[in-house]
Amino acid sequence: MSRSLTDVAPAVLVPAAWALTLAAHVSPAVSRHVLLVGLAVMTVLLGAFAVVARGEMTGPVLAVWEGVIVLGFVITLVGAVDLAVTPGTDPVLPVTLYGWMVIPALAYVATAAEVEPPFNRVYLAGAILALAGTATYALAGSDVDAAVGIAAVGVGQTAGIVTAVYQNPGTGD
Repeated sequence: MSRSLTDVAPAVLVPAAWALTLAAHVSPAVSRHVLLVGLAVMTVLLGAFAVVARGEMTGPVLAVWEGVIVLGFVITLVGAVDLAVTPGTDPVLPVTLYGWMVIPALAYVATAAEVEPPFNRVYLAGAILALAGTATYALAGSDVDAAVGIAAVGVGQTAGIVTAVYQNPGTGD
């Protein structure tokens, strides 16, 4: 069975987004402009995905993820606007970061409750790793601690999304 772009793209986009986030924290090469462009692209992709996949987002698990996508669109848009209109201060940008750290992790907990073993354990482990990474980031005493926290969130969320793509047989386009 073939897979559509909406079936597999998240397995590439989630780790790419966390790689950009990590790079923005550790590398001066990732400027505010690069981060703004990244957030703008993510906002467009999330909006498009929400529209294109709307009819497919049914059942208890996918309904949760539809909520993640819609809420993610809003918080990503807020982060992009914050970067665009508040040069140098970015008071709302942490809402975008923490939102993306926590909301998918909680959705993985809900997914784990609905999915059979062994996949439920991957979702739960991904959620735990992402939430531990969030706590590590929040309590970071150094740039290294912050980077470890972001990396943990990225690995946890990537494990979950790759599992979801693996479980999804495709739409038969």
